[in-house]
Amino acid sequence: MRRGRWAAGVVAIVIAGLGACEAMGWPFLAGPMQRWLGDTLARRVSLSGDPATDPKVRIHLLGGIRIAADYIEIGAPAWSKAPHMLLARQAHMTLGYTDLWRASRGAPLRIRVLRAAQLDAHIERRADGRASWQFGTNTDTPDTTDQPTRIPVFGRLQVDAGVLSYRDALMAVDLDARYSLVEGANVSAADPTPGGTAKGLQFAAKGTYQKQPLRIELKTTGVLPVIADDAAALALPVALDARIGGASVTFTGTATDALHLSALKGRFSVQGPSLAAIGDPLHVTLPTTGPFRAQGLIAKQGLVWNTLIETATIGASRLAGAFSYDPRGTRPTLAGRLTGSKLLLADLGPALGAAAKKSAVVPEVAPTPAPQRARAAPGRVLPNREFDLPSLRAMDANVLIDIDTLDLGSSFLEPLKPLRTHLVLVDGVLTLRELEARAGRGRLFGTVQLDGRGAQALWSADLRWSGVRLESWIHQARAGNAPPYATGNLSGQARVAGQGRSTAAILGSLRGGVRMHLVDGTISHLAVEAAGLDIAQGLGVLIKGDDALPVQCSVADLVADQGLLKPRVLVLDTRDSTLWIDGSLSLASETMDLRVVTTPKDFSPLALRTPVHLRGSFASPSFSLEKGPLGARLGASVLLGLLNPLAALVPLMDVGSSDDAKRGGDACRALSQRIAARPLLPPPARAR
Repeated sequence: MRRGRWAAGVVAIVIAGLGACEAMGWPFLAGPMQRWLGDTLARRVSLSGDPATDPKVRIHLLGGIRIAADYIEIGAPAWSKAPHMLLARQAHMTLGYTDLWRASRGAPLRIRVLRAAQLDAHIERRADGRASWQFGTNTDTPDTTDQPTRIPVFGRLQVDAGVLSYRDALMAVDLDARYSLVEGANVSAADPTPGGTAKGLQFAAKGTYQKQPLRIELKTTGVLPVIADDAAALALPVALDARIGGASVTFTGTATDALHLSALKGRFSVQGPSLAAIGDPLHVTLPTTGPFRAQGLIAKQGLVWNTLIETATIGASRLAGAFSYDPRGTRPTLAGRLTGSKLLLADLGPALGAAAKKSAVVPEVAPTPAPQRARAAPGRVLPNREFDLPSLRAMDANVLIDIDTLDLGSSFLEPLKPLRTHLVLVDGVLTLRELEARAGRGRLFGTVQLDGRGAQALWSADLRWSGVRLESWIHQARAGNAPPYATGNLSGQARVAGQGRSTAAILGSLRGGVRMHLVDGTISHLAVEAAGLDIAQGLGVLIKGDDALPVQCSVADLVADQGLLKPRVLVLDTRDSTLWIDGSLSLASETMDLRVVTTPKDFSPLALRTPVHLRGSFASPSFSLEKGPLGARLGASVLLGLLNPLAALVPLMDVGSSDDAKRGGDACRALSQRIAARPLLPPPARAR
């Protein structure tokens, strides 16, 4: 009995002593505590009081470590030149034992409570991956993930005045911020505390991101559920205004976690010099375009973003859509539907390898100057701007596209109305499936693919068109109500492929074939006579007015090999003449060498029948006549003119040939039937 009472007394004394020490704040443990914390975090830790006011450091150990001190400092890593990582003045901090154990093994440090009049933080990561937020035994394992910084996590944070310096070499971030965080959920941010600090989160930062100027302003009306890693479901008003380079983003709505944007909902407005400028900061692969502006609704659940774009303008294009962006998995995935009343191909020029078109839409944010490649090399017309192939491999996509009007950017061609396709991007291969468009009351359909997995893009297309009315698709307005130069229903097919780092390079390596034929068509009488150099009949047509010659047969069968396009058959047969075209077009050198031969069917008293040549570059073509036959006619005319001036007209007369005409017409129709009977063009071999 005596021993039991003695033991109980000892226990009571120990408990009383522990209680007294706990109540006094363990004043003699400040030194051992900072050494133990320093050893646990493998970092210098300093706890101190202010000699002029209260030199004591108060520590409580029950249920966790609670520290109250005028100065609480967590040092910077040995490789850093920063004076410290975290310095809190007039601070109260609570740490959990399990949280410290996890931090000692590399997990982000969780600080359950931190209240400070002032908080100065220096967060940094070097190019070799070493980061100041790595503690304990994990500091030798560089953090090379291109992810948001894993700064210490707070359960409750209140700071009257804070300063943050953030340097991240891997993400190319250099940021300086000032902020205040004062408890007061659901209290107006404009309602100041007695000390003059507005309640809620007030965050303002300036710096650079990816070498682009960066400015951020973020405001909320509450703190408690805003900073916590296990944030409560309470949604707080959030206002964000950010500018990165030439891009700007504004948001007004709610969130349960301002740092991780959890359960974000609200309205947004975004604009910039290009879609790519908007996507880069968000790690979303978007094409390079003209000036861009959009507004709508946005929501985030977990890691998945959902966006309803009410209106979007790219240059003069008018678009809308609904999208979901999921960063989980091997690659992020963008899915949704793109719609719009009008899309101008010129507004997507840079994405297609051309220079950006100057837009009448003036962005509110001045675009950041960036070097632009020329639309084409000197003396060339095909776009030679290199594609951004790595961006194709950064994300997958599954997007349905439904555009009312696609303007091809040509003053000669009518827009496509409508355009529908299914865009699929998987592992760097971009495919436009089920492509369908209406042109000239006809139909265009097929598949286009761009494979960006290698050093060079591999491009292929399988397209068909039918019932395209030339007079409806091609602008052919003529003075005096003259008939169109060409009419009829055009049908055909193209199966081609190429490779390269730009549009010009792909076309310069083009392989495959193109075939087409015209039915129920007409062609300008004047154009036919001009092609045959029939002076007399050409003058007659000019005097009486041009008319439309029915096309009895027209067929084209072209083959492409390494960018050289040659006609196997290219013939146009009318009741007046038959035109045969041969030669070649080089898409690699952007030059042409075509020969047009006209076989007349009728009599002409004055004709210089000779083949016509089209040569030169696409940028500067030239027209010439074949000198042999022309010289023979003119020479004979001169010699006969010495005998009798009227005899000089004899060599210039062309009686035509009904037999030649019949043979030419029969040959054209036979070729047309043979081509129509052939199987579809096989897909061209794809070079690697």
